[in-house]
Amino acid sequence: MNAWPVELRVAADRKALTVSFDDGGRFALPAEYLRVESPSAEVQGHNPGEKRIVTGKEDVRIDQLEPVGNYAVRITFDDGHNTGLYSWDYLLELGREQQAKWAAYLKARRGHG
Repeated sequence: MNAWPVELRVAADRKALTVSFDDGGRFALPAEYLRVESPSAEVQGHNPGEKRIVTGKEDVRIDQLEPVGNYAVRITFDDGHNTGLYSWDYLLELGREQQAKWAAYLKARRGHG
């Protein structure tokens, strides 16, 4: 593992999760971004190239965080989605690659109307 989370904090409006890591990295991850990049099979598919473009999540909020062992967190969103475990490594990846992943998502979303 590259870094260990030292704090996960849901914003008061429940529209973002801030994750702080022991290496000094700190990332504010919007709920919409977390939802559309969910590690679930529903979003990522079962094989490379099966990733689904999820739309209509602009107003999604985080309802709950549930620790899973000492390696991940399950995020429940107010649209009912709660499958997919956000490992510490995946949260770090989402933070470090947020700009590129978000730009790729927006481009793919435009292609889907």
